[in-house]
Amino acid sequence: MLVIPKRWIDLLITVPGLAAVAPVMIVAALMVKFGDGGPVFFRQTRVGRGGRPFAIWKFRTFVCAAEAAGPPITIGSDPRITRTGQYLRRYKIDELPQLFNVLAGDMSLVGPRPEVPCIVATYGPEQRKVLEYLPGITDPASIEYRNEAELLGRSSDPRREYLENILPRKLAINLDYASRAGAISDLRVILRTVCTIFTR
Repeated sequence: MLVIPKRWIDLLITVPGLAAVAPVMIVAALMVKFGDGGPVFFRQTRVGRGGRPFAIWKFRTFVCAAEAAGPPITIGSDPRITRTGQYLRRYKIDELPQLFNVLAGDMSLVGPRPEVPCIVATYGPEQRKVLEYLPGITDPASIEYRNEAELLGRSSDPRREYLENILPRKLAINLDYASRAGAISDLRVILRTVCTIFTR
């Protein structure tokens, strides 16, 4: 049976996908820029396969210098999120620039969501196995925890809730999926992600 390399599938979907969403990205960039005059894009260091750091790209949805004003996780109706950012985040439009990360080979369309270094530093030996896989734009755990910000917003200690309850569960889900993932299952995850976005 012919097995198509994951990288080929990523490129076969990403290249025409970028062309299709280019108008949406242009409108989103203008909305961010004219919203408050700040930078259009947000870059943040994440940890990729093999523990290698890379810069992830997103449309900026937070106020400028938001990282200095709060934790690296989004909590409930985070006051740092701009009005434009709320709309972009609702439909995951802010994630579209990560298609360029896929083109660069830093990410895949489907794979464990990459975390910031300070979060990865808390991983145990078993959890660090997730770093053996190329991170992705979406994954099964992201679908299951699509309301993560709201869950954290209801916690009295959001950081502790994330590190002790949500993160271990997400890593377990992604490790289980990555160990048996294939082209068909990845396509199913992509379709489920799209359906989830438009049925929220």
